Amino acid sequence: MDALAVLIPLLPLMAAAIIGIGHLFGQIMGERGERTTSTIATWAITISCFLALALLGSGLLGKNTGVFSAGEWLHSGTLGIQVNFITTGFSTILAALFSILLVIVTRFSINYMHREPGFHRFFFILCLFSSAMLVLVLSGNAIGTFIGWEIAGLCSYLLISYAYDRPVATLNATRVFVTNRIGDAGFILGVGVTYLYTHTVDWGSLNSVAERVTTPTATVIALCFAVAAFAKSVQLPFTPWLGRAMEGPTPSSAVFYGAVMVHAGVYLVILLEPIFERAPAVMILMAIVGLITAIYSFVVGLTQTDVKSSLCFATSGQLGLMFLECGLGLWQLASWHLCAHAIVRGYQVLTAPSLMHNVLGNLIKPVSRDIAGIRWLYIASIQRFWLDPIADRTLVRPVHGLGRDLGYFDDHIVDRVMGTPARTSLSISSLVQLEKKILGTQSEYDPKEFSRGHGLAGKLFQWTADLFNWFEDRLVLRGIGIDAINMGRDLGYAAIKFEKLILKPRYLVVFVAVVLLLASAI
Repeated sequence: MDALAVLIPLLPLMAAAIIGIGHLFGQIMGERGERTTSTIATWAITISCFLALALLGSGLLGKNTGVFSAGEWLHSGTLGIQVNFITTGFSTILAALFSILLVIVTRFSINYMHREPGFHRFFFILCLFSSAMLVLVLSGNAIGTFIGWEIAGLCSYLLISYAYDRPVATLNATRVFVTNRIGDAGFILGVGVTYLYTHTVDWGSLNSVAERVTTPTATVIALCFAVAAFAKSVQLPFTPWLGRAMEGPTPSSAVFYGAVMVHAGVYLVILLEPIFERAPAVMILMAIVGLITAIYSFVVGLTQTDVKSSLCFATSGQLGLMFLECGLGLWQLASWHLCAHAIVRGYQVLTAPSLMHNVLGNLIKPVSRDIAGIRWLYIASIQRFWLDPIADRTLVRPVHGLGRDLGYFDDHIVDRVMGTPARTSLSISSLVQLEKKILGTQSEYDPKEFSRGHGLAGKLFQWTADLFNWFEDRLVLRGIGIDAINMGRDLGYAAIKFEKLILKPRYLVVFVAVVLLLASAI
């Protein structure tokens, strides 16, 4: 029964390939092909669901060995990466639960997306996402989990920008994609540090040697994976991206940000329970971040005026409570909380379009009087505590300015030195052309303008300056050349510009990154 773990993610992947190839070659097109696409997707995910349930049942009966290896994928020196899968425990429970929710969302999407432009594209991405999430929860090593992690993130980007002709959709999708890359960097760093100190990337082996890992090492590993989990499961300061992600169709919002993908960060933390137990500082950090996120989401959710925004902040609030539970060591409670929340939130997001019909005659509960009259809190809540503008000023603008400066350096320095051809609207593209331009045009700088004086004192200083100018022209300029003087002046101007640049906030990011890299290398 352990071998079923291979087929569970493989079937949705094959369905995605069939739908994609059929649509690419014009075999599955338009409304007449909707039935074919929906049938392929539904049957693939349904069979995968039955296999996940069978794997879970055999695991509960004690028939599974715990890990199934399908072979070796990569071997380099002491690094060996197996294609292995977890066949018992919480991973199989989540695989079964997620597959059931994926079947429900797939069936719901058939009617919801009927006659929508991009119907086949939607089901292609949905099948690919299903395969990625099942790989994520069943993979027995960090590399397989990261592959599923990345593909799921890519599918999220593609479905947020489903209506790619709308600028808001593409902007939100790009913002969400870039934000999640911060968490991905933490994941990659965590994998590297894990292999450096434990010489393994298998989850089982890592957890088994957790007792022998020192507290500082466990803290570094846990902190890297905690950052990845915070970004994926919308904990502060990454919470605002979830509101932007609701731009996609309702079925994708339900499966990504209500039922399945948004819980990946919590699952990662629960999977690495032994490592986090060895890092009390990171557990305290998780508890604090989870509590603050829950409070923030509660306050902001009170002022939202549309149902999907209200649900997204309710989701981030519950996820914050899950991180609080993990930080307090309540791992079993967090596991059950995750499963229950996935079911309830998936149902709520799917029924969001019919909210007005469902709440007819059901009065809305008023806000507590204790907080209803606090105006400053209302303003901060409706503005979502200005997290997006703060992120723009502290991260986006400095990085954007750094990119602009690097582009300027490439265009005006590198291209000139290398002699790379440039557009006529740009500056000179080689040092030879630059020299010809300087010799062929009069310099904007006129030394006589600076030394021209007025009055007796001014004339005295002007005559003195003319005397020194004559001395410099006869003995210095004719001795070493005007080009050397111009070069020295240009170097002085460049030094002044460089001094101004390094004082800009965006270069603090580079400075901190370089210091961290040097510290890690040491």
